[in-house]
Amino acid sequence: MILREGLGWRLAWEPSRGQFTVLVGGENWAFELTEFEWRDLVGLVSTLETQYCALKDQLMVEESIELELERGEWWGCLAGDCQSWSLALVLTPRQGRGAEGFWPAPVAVAVVAAMKTLCGTPRID
Repeated sequence: MILREGLGWRLAWEPSRGQFTVLVGGENWAFELTEFEWRDLVGLVSTLETQYCALKDQLMVEESIELELERGEWWGCLAGDCQSWSLALVLTPRQGRGAEGFWPAPVAVAVVAAMKTLCGTPRID
């Protein structure tokens, strides 16, 4: 098992678990994902972070921003200002279970950085 965790977040990958190999968690919640769902999640989060980085220097101190994106079975919202941001996620598969999660600022930045360290562990394209 590969485990990454910090204050208010947790990521784990256990390939022997069968269908649901990735665990994603926050302060008081957690859900399991397939590797396909994991790859889609990481792609969505990466796109949101890239968009934020491209825009944050254009924000004035008192301005805030919300970036929403739907990709596959995921919806995500990065909300913040020029210094920090939070991240909300909703998984809505065609069949089966759904899930919601939220990481406040600055936890969101830490968990997204940790997602990148799992690149190649469950394969992320």
